[in-house]
Amino acid sequence: MTTGLQLALASGALVALGVVLLVMRLMPAEPDLAEALSRLTPTRGRARSLESPSAATGKERIGVWAMKALPPALWVRTPTRELAILRIPLARFYGDKLTFAGLGLVIPPLLAWFFDLIGLGFPVAIPALASLGLAAVMFFMPNYNAVDDARKARLEFSRALGAYIDLVALERNNGSGVRQAMELAAEVGDSWVFTRLSEELTRSRWSGLPPWDALHTLAEELGLPELDDFADIMRLSGEEGASVYATLRARSAAMRTAMLNDEIAEANAVGERMTIPGSLLGVIFMALLVAPSLLRMFSNT
Repeated sequence: MTTGLQLALASGALVALGVVLLVMRLMPAEPDLAEALSRLTPTRGRARSLESPSAATGKERIGVWAMKALPPALWVRTPTRELAILRIPLARFYGDKLTFAGLGLVIPPLLAWFFDLIGLGFPVAIPALASLGLAAVMFFMPNYNAVDDARKARLEFSRALGAYIDLVALERNNGSGVRQAMELAAEVGDSWVFTRLSEELTRSRWSGLPPWDALHTLAEELGLPELDDFADIMRLSGEEGASVYATLRARSAAMRTAMLNDEIAEANAVGERMTIPGSLLGVIFMALLVAPSLLRMFSNT
């Protein structure tokens, strides 16, 4: 009886999965026109484009198949800026989502089968509903991971950008041109932030774009307002020949002050949260001291 129930559950799940995949395959997939045009634009040929099939991993192959076969509305929302700053290809992201969802579908039936072996059987509806719920939750796990990792990457980018702005200001003060100052400053550091800036400036040189326009486009793509402000300052220096040494130093100082205030506010919030366990421990300690006296008093009466 138990084997027949498990076989019926597995057969029903496979049949339902086959029907869903067949319906999705027959539905016409509408490509994202903006994404397709951005990949064809010469100045936007970044690493987010799909890798060659020979270099693609298993998850990326799954993602490429999903982008061609499944409707775009299935993904609900794609964190494009977060993936761009993390340099995660779109195919790998979609492959992660489908892989996580597949694990969510498989884990509850396996747990139900294990509990059934030890004599703790569950009704069929429980693992079926748990599979759907866990698959839906795990389907959005890559979104959460991308947003959280991108938040940390933006914070690191802002910290490195403050140092980069100081270096550009020093190069300008030494008489270097706008492009030369930006490129020399980007070659000083070896972190991924300086490497990203150096790549963007090199790309703008070969494409004939002004460096501030390239950084402005990068700021819009990655969601970095500090980089956008820096690009505006360099545009003022490049197009109008204005002296921006004091402006750049003031901008970097303001960025460091803002980051310091954010860290102080976060530290204060953590300190306030730490007072709650301490207060509870104090209350419990006082209760342990007073409890014996209260018990003796009530027992005597």
